[in-house]
Amino acid sequence: MFAGWDWGNATHDVTVIDDAGRKIERFPVPHTEEGITRALARLACHGGVPVAIETTRGLVVDRLLAAGHPVVAVHPNAFHAARPRWGAARAKNDPGDGFKLADYARTDSHRLPILTPTLPQTLELQALTRQRGDHLAMRIAAVNQLAALLDTHWPGGKAIFASLHSPIALSFLDRYPTPQAAAGLTAARVETFCRRHHYSGRRSGAELLTRLHAAPTAASRLGEPVIAQLVGAQVGLVRSIQAGIDALDTLIAGAVEQHPYAALLAGLPRIGVLNLAQIIGEVGPILERCNTFDQLAAETGIAPVTRASGKTHTVAFRHATNRQARQALVTWIDNSRRASEWADQRYAAARARGQRHPHAIRTLGRAWLRIIWACWRTETPYNPNLHQPAQQPIAA
Repeated sequence: MFAGWDWGNATHDVTVIDDAGRKIERFPVPHTEEGITRALARLACHGGVPVAIETTRGLVVDRLLAAGHPVVAVHPNAFHAARPRWGAARAKNDPGDGFKLADYARTDSHRLPILTPTLPQTLELQALTRQRGDHLAMRIAAVNQLAALLDTHWPGGKAIFASLHSPIALSFLDRYPTPQAAAGLTAARVETFCRRHHYSGRRSGAELLTRLHAAPTAASRLGEPVIAQLVGAQVGLVRSIQAGIDALDTLIAGAVEQHPYAALLAGLPRIGVLNLAQIIGEVGPILERCNTFDQLAAETGIAPVTRASGKTHTVAFRHATNRQARQALVTWIDNSRRASEWADQRYAAARARGQRHPHAIRTLGRAWLRIIWACWRTETPYNPNLHQPAQQPIAA
């Protein structure tokens, strides 16, 4: 038997069919605890029936996996392309989609990914690193807004320290939120301020004061109290976001230290704690379900897409992939060539063959990914002496 679950925000629709494609039952499911509980109870009457659904994550997927059902993940594009098999009109409605999903799983489940429960520690790392990425994007936006505010009303406050989101720059803007507040600053007072806030920029008070005075003078028509309020509010926003990032960094470091996969990959050249956490969180679930290296390379976006038909043969960039996993890998791969002579030589050889930087990084990435795959399959921590890829010549 097979089930198709057409999910939605307010209601769902479930259809169960037998091995011959005959409909056994169909029922709507309200998106409530009672509705989902009843749906799982009705599915339980058919045993651990595989359930096809057009998503790989979310509450419904989690509940189905917890109930012991194999979840057949169907990509919406692939499902849309298959619609003509049920009629040339490509009709779409919830009850019909539930049946079509079940029928699609009946005929093609051997070609579709079957989701399995991921280690909770991996999901926690994934959630923490993704939230850190969201916070980082918010901090960038908040710092850009602060920079624009200072450009208009207080250019010197932006110019005195190199990094606007650094603790000392934020403390300076707290103490001197307007040009008028900083009018009486001297080199000695700047140095005193720097010592109090543990400044490590190796610039004297006179140099910093020169930066401040070299900035253009604003001609703002806003009053000093208003400017002070605007700058203070924006500084508080940047500081609160940074505090959230710092707290997440602490949690991520602790989670990585306890994760069972960390020992396998911690020895990779120039892989930091945060990047290791991203790779475990994003690539770990793919490693758990992949059966071959080619599948791993495709799902992480490191392998290209080959299209061949008649005399036409193209090798193109792979767009349909897990972008978070690819970004985590590419960040580390680019760093690895600065700490591994072999990686640097392989990258240089790819560049010499005419590959642009992103292409050369993915070429190097496939070699590194083979090593990660070997570490995973053999449960052996990375060892540069054991895993130096003698079977992967530089010119490959």
